[in-house]
Amino acid sequence: MAKKRPQTKAKQPQLTDGEIPVVGAREPCPCNSGRRYKACHGRAAAHAVTELVHRPFEALAGEADWIALRELVPAATVELHLKKALPEGVPSVTLATVLPMAWPALRREDGSVLIGLQNDTASGDISRDLADTLQRALTAEPGTPVQGRRAPADGPRLQDLLDPEGAFEPVVHPGFEFWVPDAQNATTEVTASLERANAAAIPTVKLAGVDAAYWCETPDKNHLRWVMPHPEEQLLDALARLHAAGRSSLGDGTRLVGSFRAHGLTVPVWDLPTGVTAEDVEKPAAEFAERLAGALASDAPLTADERRARGGLTNRQVTLS
Repeated sequence: MAKKRPQTKAKQPQLTDGEIPVVGAREPCPCNSGRRYKACHGRAAAHAVTELVHRPFEALAGEADWIALRELVPAATVELHLKKALPEGVPSVTLATVLPMAWPALRREDGSVLIGLQNDTASGDISRDLADTLQRALTAEPGTPVQGRRAPADGPRLQDLLDPEGAFEPVVHPGFEFWVPDAQNATTEVTASLERANAAAIPTVKLAGVDAAYWCETPDKNHLRWVMPHPEEQLLDALARLHAAGRSSLGDGTRLVGSFRAHGLTVPVWDLPTGVTAEDVEKPAAEFAERLAGALASDAPLTADERRARGGLTNRQVTLS
């Protein structure tokens, strides 16, 4: 018998690291190494997409309001402005705090796009996840939701897609009726989701006189939660100066009770008596903003009383992200 000639495998094309696409963890790695993706290039990709970005909305118009809508506001919408023209058949793109069924995005029958902000994200960079969802929503079939997925590690971020000069003007709603422009034709699932969301929504109002300050009503007391763009250490010093001087309140019966960190910014919180409405706090908030500007401008060392006040504020600080 004649000997069989040894067979030689054709050489597979070699890809550079930047050309390796994201695939399923158990699939063969596209680099043709013969290993599974998770044991090869997936390691670096997984690290890249899980690395926490502390200020995901930095450099976007309205960074403080992005954070407020992500963490504080139940029902709100904002029209988004893209750097490039919208694709044909997409009349508008709207950011929403929450969408029915917790969908990451929805392309409506008329072609318009809704993007949900308060969804869980697959990576440590909310901006990249939202950009990926936005891109897929722009090409989705009208009348269909967009499901979540892990965004490619080298994919664009919101900062790459949105116009930095575009206005970011949140509209706060009393409920989620904006979900269903045609309520009579809504599915049973969407109608049930709408009822549950409305039942859980806390009444919230955006103050008109200052940026990114939101009044909310709870059964026991009302609150003002104000997302501030100033560097944390400088802001805490300024709040401590005002607190020690008895000038940190927003009027009789109100009290600065602490703050929390969210996505790289600090959010001071005031307790308000139940009878104090959003309209009532407009003028005191504007006056506080003036006092805060003066305190921020001071570089004098903190006094003993101011240091104690700062320690109290710091001890009551909570990190949300």
